Amino acid sequence: MAVATLPVIDLDIFRENPTSVAARSECLKAADALITYGALVVKDSRVTEDDNNNFLDILEDYFALPTEELKKDERKEYGYQVGVTLENTEKPKCKSDENCLRIIERLAPTERPLDILAHGADPKCRFFWKMTEDPPYKTAFPSLNMPNVVPERFQDVWASTLNKWGQSMKDAVEGVAQMSAIGLGLDAGTFKDAGRYGPHLLAPTASDLNKYGAKDTILAGFHSDLNFLTIHGRSRYPGLHIWARNTGQRIPVSIPPGRNLLVQAGKQFEHITGGLIKAGLHEVVVNSKTIEVIEKRKVENPDRPLIRISSTFFWHLSSDVDLEPIPELKERAETLRTLNGEDKEEYPKMKVGEQVQK
Repeated sequence: MAVATLPVIDLDIFRENPTSVAARSECLKAADALITYGALVVKDSRVTEDDNNNFLDILEDYFALPTEELKKDERKEYGYQVGVTLENTEKPKCKSDENCLRIIERLAPTERPLDILAHGADPKCRFFWKMTEDPPYKTAFPSLNMPNVVPERFQDVWASTLNKWGQSMKDAVEGVAQMSAIGLGLDAGTFKDAGRYGPHLLAPTASDLNKYGAKDTILAGFHSDLNFLTIHGRSRYPGLHIWARNTGQRIPVSIPPGRNLLVQAGKQFEHITGGLIKAGLHEVVVNSKTIEVIEKRKVENPDRPLIRISSTFFWHLSSDVDLEPIPELKERAETLRTLNGEDKEEYPKMKVGEQVQK
């Protein structure tokens, strides 16, 4: 199974001169990548390996704490929308989604995700850190008045570290939102403006590879994300597989070293494009490459926690925005669906907040 290098989009070219021929080319490339793969890699000179490593180090140290201490940061009463969610809490949504299960059935047996029906809850922890801008209007979907949680042992570095890395990813993903809009023939601000007051979340995910490091362990079962765009920093451990809509192949993803971030389309993007861009289907598992890195880290970094961190950031459209297919994109989507022999899907008009509730 070959490792796929996703198309790399240069955000710096767009930032330097958004109206240039080179920027236009990058925008078209971004839109094509999302249509074909539901994912892309974005290069952004504002992102540094040092910042990523600092973030990963702190999150590894945090998730290496005893469970009793982590539980202090749980906020069950807020539906885990801030603070920590412990392992074996979240279950893959695909297990109860008939459409998702049909997608798996149509894949060749050798290209299917690891068996989520035999899988319980994901053995991963997560931390939700809000990175929102309050709207200047009264929203029909008021969020709970809940402050971010700052772990006791990290009082001096937590907020500054998460805000710095989170802002880097937020800036990059908003650049991709602008570029993809232009590449789809829309105004640059179509998506970015619609997401200004979205309930964005920095959501680092952790998997303890001492406990869950056996080959073919599912760390995050086959799923897509419900938000508009998801962006990740480069993890220290491989294990992400994606499915490109046109190939039906299970593709291990390799993110190039350097100032690169992975971006995946979510359900809100699929809805607003009428299915022209599909929410990226993916899983995170322990594969042979993961095990190679585990053994290497044991030798080269014996004092570091053996924990896989994914620095996920969920970028949403604003809750009060109308979510409905853009007509010209819907027409293109129907043509592509027919060419690919895909089932027809309905994308009824609703508020983004309703979509999240559903």
